[in-house]
Amino acid sequence: MGITKSDFFSEHQNALANQLKALAHPARIAIIEFLIHRKTCVCGEIVNELPLSQATVSQHLRELKLAGLIQGSIEGSSICYCINQEEFGQLAAKISELNTSVLNIKSDCC
Repeated sequence: MGITKSDFFSEHQNALANQLKALAHPARIAIIEFLIHRKTCVCGEIVNELPLSQATVSQHLRELKLAGLIQGSIEGSSICYCINQEEFGQLAAKISELNTSVLNIKSDCC
Protein backbone atom coordinates (compact mmCIF):
# COMPACT_ATOMS: atom_id res chain seq x y z
CA MET A 1 0.00 0.00 0.00
CA GLY A 2 1.36 3.42 -0.97
CA ILE A 3 2.00 6.35 1.30
CA THR A 4 -0.39 9.27 1.03
CA LYS A 5 1.11 12.45 -0.34
CA SER A 6 -1.58 14.75 1.07
CA ASP A 7 0.98 16.44 3.33
CA PHE A 8 2.54 17.96 0.22
CA PHE A 9 -0.64 19.90 -0.57
CA SER A 10 -2.31 22.83 1.17
CA GLU A 11 -5.15 22.44 3.63
CA HIS A 12 -7.40 24.17 1.09
CA GLN A 13 -6.43 21.70 -1.67
CA ASN A 14 -6.94 18.68 0.59
CA ALA A 15 -10.31 19.92 1.87
CA LEU A 16 -11.62 20.59 -1.64
CA ALA A 17 -10.37 17.22 -2.88
CA ASN A 18 -12.03 15.42 0.05
CA GLN A 19 -15.38 17.09 -0.60
CA LEU A 20 -15.26 16.41 -4.31
CA LYS A 21 -14.23 12.82 -3.64
CA ALA A 22 -17.23 12.46 -1.32
CA LEU A 23 -19.49 13.64 -4.13
CA ALA A 24 -17.84 11.44 -6.76
CA HIS A 25 -20.20 8.50 -6.41
CA PRO A 26 -23.69 8.21 -7.93
CA ALA A 27 -25.19 6.85 -4.69
CA ARG A 28 -23.94 9.89 -2.80
CA ILE A 29 -25.33 12.24 -5.43
CA ALA A 30 -28.66 10.40 -5.11
CA ILE A 31 -28.56 10.87 -1.33
CA ILE A 32 -27.81 14.60 -1.70
CA GLU A 33 -30.62 15.01 -4.25
CA PHE A 34 -33.03 13.14 -1.98
CA LEU A 35 -32.14 15.35 0.99
CA ILE A 36 -32.50 18.49 -1.16
CA HIS A 37 -35.88 17.34 -2.43
CA ARG A 38 -37.15 16.57 1.08
CA LYS A 39 -36.02 19.97 2.45
CA THR A 40 -36.01 18.54 5.96
CA CYS A 41 -34.12 16.08 8.12
CA VAL A 42 -34.54 12.49 7.01
CA CYS A 43 -34.17 9.52 9.32
CA GLY A 44 -34.71 6.03 7.95
CA GLU A 45 -36.19 6.79 4.55
CA ILE A 46 -32.94 7.01 2.62
CA VAL A 47 -32.47 3.24 2.56
CA ASN A 48 -35.94 2.82 1.02
CA GLU A 49 -35.03 5.21 -1.80
CA LEU A 50 -31.84 3.52 -2.96
CA PRO A 51 -31.22 0.04 -4.37
CA LEU A 52 -28.52 -0.52 -1.76
CA SER A 53 -28.27 -2.33 1.56
CA GLN A 54 -28.55 -0.53 4.88
CA ALA A 55 -24.82 -1.03 5.50
CA THR A 56 -23.87 0.43 2.13
CA VAL A 57 -26.13 3.46 2.56
CA SER A 58 -24.68 4.00 6.05
CA GLN A 59 -21.15 3.99 4.60
CA HIS A 60 -22.12 6.58 1.97
CA LEU A 61 -23.78 8.74 4.63
CA ARG A 62 -20.64 8.47 6.74
CA GLU A 63 -18.46 9.70 3.87
CA LEU A 64 -20.76 12.64 3.16
CA LYS A 65 -20.83 13.55 6.85
CA LEU A 66 -17.02 13.31 7.17
CA ALA A 67 -16.74 15.71 4.22
CA GLY A 68 -19.07 18.09 6.04
CA LEU A 69 -21.66 18.03 3.26
CA ILE A 70 -24.44 16.64 5.44
CA GLN A 71 -25.23 16.86 9.12
CA GLY A 72 -26.67 14.19 11.35
CA SER A 73 -28.46 14.35 14.66
CA ILE A 74 -29.64 11.55 16.88
CA GLU A 75 -33.40 11.37 17.34
CA GLY A 76 -34.47 8.44 19.43
CA SER A 77 -32.87 5.29 18.06
CA SER A 78 -32.11 6.73 14.61
CA ILE A 79 -29.89 9.37 13.08
CA CYS A 80 -31.57 12.07 11.01
CA TYR A 81 -29.66 13.72 8.16
CA CYS A 82 -29.93 17.03 6.35
CA ILE A 83 -27.86 19.12 3.95
CA ASN A 84 -25.16 21.33 5.47
CA GLN A 85 -26.06 24.45 3.50
CA GLU A 86 -23.15 26.50 4.82
CA GLU A 87 -20.61 23.90 3.71
CA PHE A 88 -22.24 23.56 0.28
CA GLY A 89 -22.05 27.34 -0.07
CA GLN A 90 -18.34 27.26 0.69
CA LEU A 91 -17.83 24.39 -1.75
CA ALA A 92 -19.66 26.32 -4.48
CA ALA A 93 -17.45 29.35 -3.80
CA LYS A 94 -14.29 27.23 -4.09
CA ILE A 95 -15.44 25.73 -7.39
CA SER A 96 -16.46 29.17 -8.67
CA GLU A 97 -13.01 30.49 -7.79
CA LEU A 98 -11.38 27.66 -9.76
CA ASN A 99 -13.73 28.26 -12.68
CA THR A 100 -12.97 31.98 -12.72
CA SER A 101 -9.25 31.26 -12.69
CA VAL A 102 -9.58 28.87 -15.63
CA LEU A 103 -11.70 31.32 -17.64
CA ASN A 104 -9.12 34.09 -17.06
CA ILE A 105 -6.19 32.12 -18.46
CA LYS A 106 -4.58 33.96 -21.34
CA SER A 107 -2.91 31.09 -23.10
CA ASP A 108 -2.28 29.78 -26.56
CA CYS A 109 -2.01 26.20 -25.31
CA CYS A 110 -3.41 23.47 -27.61
